[in-house]
Amino acid sequence: MPILQTCAHRVDKTGDEQPATLTSGEAMSDTATAESLLTAFNSSFHGKPKAWGHFVENEAEDSDDADGETAPSSRFAYELARYRRGEINFTDFTRQTTESLTPLIDAHLSIGGHWWFVHSRQGEAETLTLTLLHQRDGYGFDPDLNIVPARQLNLGQLMLAARIDLTQWQRGESRQYITYVQDRGNKKLVEAFRQWLGCQEGVNAGAETRTLLKAFSDYVENQDLPEEASREKTDTLIDYASAQAKRGEPITLDELSELVDEQQPKAFYDYIRNQDYGLAAEIPPDKRTLQQFKRFAGRASGVSISFDSHLLGNSIEYDDERDRLIIKQVPGQLKDQIKQRGQ
Repeated sequence: MPILQTCAHRVDKTGDEQPATLTSGEAMSDTATAESLLTAFNSSFHGKPKAWGHFVENEAEDSDDADGETAPSSRFAYELARYRRGEINFTDFTRQTTESLTPLIDAHLSIGGHWWFVHSRQGEAETLTLTLLHQRDGYGFDPDLNIVPARQLNLGQLMLAARIDLTQWQRGESRQYITYVQDRGNKKLVEAFRQWLGCQEGVNAGAETRTLLKAFSDYVENQDLPEEASREKTDTLIDYASAQAKRGEPITLDELSELVDEQQPKAFYDYIRNQDYGLAAEIPPDKRTLQQFKRFAGRASGVSISFDSHLLGNSIEYDDERDRLIIKQVPGQLKDQIKQRGQ
């Protein structure tokens, strides 16, 4: 991921009662060390719980925009747009951004850190990454092989971090081009950061992933597939979605449909559209929901049963005391067969 520009600013804070102070840095072009740090950061960022959204926009009559178009409501988005138009350089943009973040640090944190900004490009897509990096005490060896103290960036502790797909934002084709960390242990801080970004949550990753899995379960049931084929398609879905989550990329329905059924690559996609599940073409994967999804299966005395785990407690119940499995919504094909047998 080539870095176009990178810049860091240090925020010093020594306690809850002391205001933060800023030491500004200068923008630099791509360096090998910065590339390595960005790779390590991305690995940590992808593993964190995240939310997706887009900039809230105001009508121009409520803003300073005289063109009659919509304008971003947050100061950050406004300055970012100025940077993209070439009206402000990267150093000044990131310095002003860090200054506007200082009140947030004062209100919610007792320590400072380094705000790190990266403007990068991969293929045609350009991305802005911003994160507050803390340091921790560590150890290393000097040239004489003596153990010495060494300060290290703590990439495992990402309380404030966001990534903005600049290309999607400016094309106006998505409502989930902002991704930010949701640190559940610092909800007030995360909410303050979201408001500062001017970000409105576009999709609920957990809910969208659950809807996708429900659509997949319905599709498998509708196809009346053998257990082995059903399990194989389930594994394909989970493997693909989990890989996308690990890379920090969305699930693309077109791509997933091709993987699920190579013989009929559009079948699953068309099923979703025809049934109107309300899913977007791209879905941010939720790792926790994916990890909970699996199929229960069993065979004994001429009976073969399999179903997706999320159905348990809803359309399927298990009575442990009586050792009974209660199916509330019998599949239509099975119901027809039973009725025909009774005639």
